[in-house]
Amino acid sequence: MQLLSAQSQGFFWCVTIFLLLFSIVHAAKLARLGYRTLFKKLPPEPPKIPEKQTEPVYFLVERKKKRPKKEYSEPKEISFR
Repeated sequence: MQLLSAQSQGFFWCVTIFLLLFSIVHAAKLARLGYRTLFKKLPPEPPKIPEKQTEPVYFLVERKKKRPKKEYSEPKEISFR
């Protein structure tokens, strides 16, 4: 007695083969990438420049001054022609 029908068995084997080949291809790509980086020389690090001590910055703040109150003169009469 068969547990799976022919279509189910075909689907199962297709998925199994796909996953197997998928993992093989990616393992080969990662192995190739790792092999390429084995013999690469890293660029030399530039010498570190010692940091300069920064001097403190002082801000001069001027106090707000009150505006002098303006004294208004008498209004001028305007005539339209």
